[in-house]
Amino acid sequence: MTEVTELSRPAGEALDTKEVLLNLGPQHPSTHGVLRLVLELDGEYVARVDPHIGYLHRGTEKLAESFTYTQIFPLTDRLDYLCPPSNNLAFALAVEKLLGIEAPIRAQYMRVLMAELARISGHLLITGALPMDLGAMTALVYAMREREMIMDLLEMISGARMHTSFCRVGGVREDLPDGFFPKIREFCDIFPNRIRDYERLVENNRVFLKRTQGIGVISAEDGIDLGLSGPNLRASGVDWDIRRDEPYEIYDRLAFNVITRDEGDCYARWQCRVEEMRESVRIIEQCLDQMPEGPFQIDMPTIAFPVDKDRVHCSMEALIQHFDLSAYGFKVPKGEVYSAIEAPKGELGFYIISDGSQKPFRMKVRAPSFVNLQGLFGASNARFLADMIAVLGSLDPVMAEVDK
Repeated sequence: MTEVTELSRPAGEALDTKEVLLNLGPQHPSTHGVLRLVLELDGEYVARVDPHIGYLHRGTEKLAESFTYTQIFPLTDRLDYLCPPSNNLAFALAVEKLLGIEAPIRAQYMRVLMAELARISGHLLITGALPMDLGAMTALVYAMREREMIMDLLEMISGARMHTSFCRVGGVREDLPDGFFPKIREFCDIFPNRIRDYERLVENNRVFLKRTQGIGVISAEDGIDLGLSGPNLRASGVDWDIRRDEPYEIYDRLAFNVITRDEGDCYARWQCRVEEMRESVRIIEQCLDQMPEGPFQIDMPTIAFPVDKDRVHCSMEALIQHFDLSAYGFKVPKGEVYSAIEAPKGELGFYIISDGSQKPFRMKVRAPSFVNLQGLFGASNARFLADMIAVLGSLDPVMAEVDK
């Protein structure tokens, strides 16, 4: 019988190891986009993580300087492309703040309804994608089933499933279509039970729980210092939500809970997003119950397109108004403004400097995914290499929003 020789070393002598650099991405399914992470490994431990971004840079902020304010809406669609109505809303509010106007109340309800549909859509994807990244494939199939219902609703309202471009400065593009209310109420009746299905899928999945509970912990202090926002910050115990604490549109008329967790780990971030979907359903139902009749666009011919499209074909004044706004846009008074909303990923803000022309002199986007990516520094040090997938997925970055 062959004798097995035991490997040994003199007492007190450490193994001869050296640090290794490993590339995770940019072409890797678990990075959810073109993100490259350079990991400095000490054995199986991550000693340092260095994100390399810019692979999806399109120059959105610079392009905006050559576009009229109305033409910028399609650019905002392509930031967090999973939740374009939220991007549209944030930009519209910033321009309206410069103009000193407000959208009609009906339009505000419609905007909030669209924004909450977008929140559910964005949260649904990571609700299923994070378990899938860790080996539990079924959750994504369930989540995409309900997300398809939201895509159908968005298409019914705007004509597009992804790049909706539904907001306009001073309101929305058009009124809600016939048959929309029964469809969305059907979704609101079905969806809460479906959320419970997602929870049941992972609550008894020991592999998922072991790979997320206690992993990638970010303390409340670190979260604030790193500038995190949204579910990533609230999962660390920070009770902050712009919808409640700095309300915009009609959020101050609505009742909803701000979901927080104290653990600050990957599982807490997943739980926050799941619970927020329940609150979004509550908000949507209140919007449907409270939405008044009335105009969906401000009555200002110098800013808003003609509401009655038939008039454009029959009235010379309406035709000139439509052509002038389409070709040249409207002028915005000189000044600067910062306006932010609670987007699905966190605080989405637009800083705009106007020189009095039809195009912004400078536009800066405060993209939550860009800032939240710093959570990698707070959550990844001295963790196993295998945990990086869970940490990155739980932060839920969208690279189009990171790179702009």
